[in-house]
Amino acid sequence: MWLRVAAAAAGAGAGAGGSRAASGAAAAQLRRRLEGELEGIRGAGTWKSERVIASPQGPHLRLAGGGDAGILNFCANNYLGLSSHPQVIRAAVRALEEFGAGLSSVRFICGTQSIHKELEEKIARFHQREDAILYASCFDANAGIFEALLTPEDAVLSDELNHASIIDGIRLCKANKYRYKHMDMQDLEAKLQDAQKHRLRLVATDGAFSMDGDIAPLREICQLAQKYDALVFIDECHATGFLGPNGRGTDELLGVMDKVTIINSTLGKALGGAAGGYTTGPKPLIDLLRQRSRPYLFSNSLPPAVVGCASKALDLLMESNAIAQSMAAKTQRFRSKMTAAGFTISGKDHPICPVMLGDARLAAVMAEDMLSRGIYVIGFSYPVVPKGKARIRVQISAVHSDEDIDRCVEAFTEVGRKHGALP
Repeated sequence: MWLRVAAAAAGAGAGAGGSRAASGAAAAQLRRRLEGELEGIRGAGTWKSERVIASPQGPHLRLAGGGDAGILNFCANNYLGLSSHPQVIRAAVRALEEFGAGLSSVRFICGTQSIHKELEEKIARFHQREDAILYASCFDANAGIFEALLTPEDAVLSDELNHASIIDGIRLCKANKYRYKHMDMQDLEAKLQDAQKHRLRLVATDGAFSMDGDIAPLREICQLAQKYDALVFIDECHATGFLGPNGRGTDELLGVMDKVTIINSTLGKALGGAAGGYTTGPKPLIDLLRQRSRPYLFSNSLPPAVVGCASKALDLLMESNAIAQSMAAKTQRFRSKMTAAGFTISGKDHPICPVMLGDARLAAVMAEDMLSRGIYVIGFSYPVVPKGKARIRVQISAVHSDEDIDRCVEAFTEVGRKHGALP
């Protein structure tokens, strides 16, 4: 009996060993495939390195290993300069001390504190909507809304250059999907006409497109939505806090706040820069998201320090629009000087200023050369942007001085001439 048991155990061990060997072979095969794919990325000049920062976020940075030399930062989403604002930092510390490091829970179990509800109410008030719901990121907000809202009876019409999070969120839902040409109202109208056979129609667009710096034609979109009985959804990550007279975004800028039904946006850019996202709109929609939105139901609550940051950033914004209004002149200064130097700058009147270069290698090499001149910018290439449309994306902040902007333009001009991007 003992011999039979021992033999069975030995057989089981051999089987396990064989399985481990197969697993090892599979892992080796995977490693070879991944290394080949990574080498292809390097060879194409589209490898994305991560520079390590050894200072707070701001217009002036210090890089790890770079000594005490200051670097001018022109690639952060820190539009209002609030990421390191003293009052924002103090608010985070107070929230950390009063409410702890985190909740260790999702919202509906034991993860909702008074500060979460206060921030949601503040967001709704800022956008002049009925209610709001917080997410860990706007990527999560976009992942959570379409599946919860739309059914196979409905249709969603999406701009072809919408952010990846909108695209991924739409993929998760079972609605009928239409993709219209970028900001092409004739194509959108044709798609809306075809979508009349569906119960509900939702037009989804970025308010401001992060790679191109252009602003959606919301007036025309809302007119078409009204004509064809559709709803309008906008992602305002690159608009909240600084577009419009009071920084409420593209719907305020273009005078259609009463015609946009749903807004998704972020706390991780202009509003303190820490993390978090949200949806704001009709209260029944927000109530439904609390019941059915999977990223909300299955993700931990935002940490108190993050909530404190965002809440104080909104306070500062609602107290005065001076910071938001300072963006326009700085943006115009950079755009006009770069255009005069001979560069092509995509978009219009937005602090995202893409310097169009076309070639991925050129964008990467110029960005590195800019760093050697004390200017921190990043080259963007496929798959972040379409092939043949590589660029260096410059982002203007309210805390950049005129001298900072002029120094950046001078460095671009020198580097552009060196690498043949300018005559």
